[in-house]
Amino acid sequence: MKQTGIYIHIPFCIKKCPYCDFYSITDQSLKQPFVEALIREMQMVSSHPLVCDTLYFGGGTPSVLKPENIGRIIENAYELFNISTDTEITIEVNPGTVTTEKLKGYQGVGINRINIGVQSFNDEFLDFLGRIHSTNDANRTIKWARKAGFDNIGIDLIYGIPGQTKKTWLSDLQRAIEFEPEHLSCYMLTYEKGTPLDRERRQGRFKPVADSLLSELFETTIEYLTAHSYVQYEISNFAKNASKISRHNMKYWSFSPYMGFGPSAHSFIEPRRYWNCRSVKKYIENIKEGRVAIEEKEILSKEQRMMEMVYLGLRKTEGIDIDAIDENLGINFRQIFTEKIKQLEEDGYILPIQPKNHCMLSRKGMLFLDSIAPMFMIDDFLR
Repeated sequence: MKQTGIYIHIPFCIKKCPYCDFYSITDQSLKQPFVEALIREMQMVSSHPLVCDTLYFGGGTPSVLKPENIGRIIENAYELFNISTDTEITIEVNPGTVTTEKLKGYQGVGINRINIGVQSFNDEFLDFLGRIHSTNDANRTIKWARKAGFDNIGIDLIYGIPGQTKKTWLSDLQRAIEFEPEHLSCYMLTYEKGTPLDRERRQGRFKPVADSLLSELFETTIEYLTAHSYVQYEISNFAKNASKISRHNMKYWSFSPYMGFGPSAHSFIEPRRYWNCRSVKKYIENIKEGRVAIEEKEILSKEQRMMEMVYLGLRKTEGIDIDAIDENLGINFRQIFTEKIKQLEEDGYILPIQPKNHCMLSRKGMLFLDSIAPMFMIDDFLR
């Protein structure tokens, strides 16, 4: 049986970044009532029988919470759920919200993996992204994390920022690897509908990076990090070795079960998915009154399961596990898609399936994931 992940959504930020569409608020006065409600929510579903081996604090900005509050949440998780001894416990932190003492505090309460939202080592780009920290803050935070004793550090970077060039992006990558992080996430800047940055883009306030440069930056990322001994295991993610991949995030890409707690958090236990309301006040109110904070539920159809297993599986460099899809959906994937697979192989978008029974995108194919994934969807054979 696949082991479960636990996701804790901390919905507070010092300042909202204009490109981010994750749910968060800047009102810090609700932090303590939120922590109490979160622990109560965990208690309400603690009869869950699955074994958990990852615990992930995301947001928002989890590092606005004090170590003692993070510690209380972890302690309750261990009391309430069947958590394995080698659990990966990750916290996302933003430069500008931590000190050496605070980072030592997080490690002291059980955090063993830290993800630092640097995004860029260029102050001009940090300003465009609306970040609260400077390059110096980022440098200090990474050094402090190492000094605090963390031996599993991840750095997040963003490429495709207007004004960015191959040279400035390489400078960011070079600066990042000088710190020898165990993990790097390199995300392309996206303009999510409804965000301030997307509104500015539509108003013509700036010129987005051309698709041709985005492709070049993507390929540059893979080439540079591979040359410096980082292994790409997902479109945007690289690790020093297999033991340093994000075990929690791999659950999302591998269609594994996970439980989410906090406002807007999603949970998935196949074939069911459900998610909480996007309001801290409503969340606290519901929990106080003894009601779960679930806003909606759905049971995934075969078509939806196929679509997600294909799309998420193709994000991984190991690709889709064809045997797992066949077993889950009761189909013969290779037989159904023989012609498509052959054509995509000939065009260089996917790699030969043998000897592994996996369907994997080539580097060229990764650039066209959104176009390739729908090619493996035929409703008729799933009914």
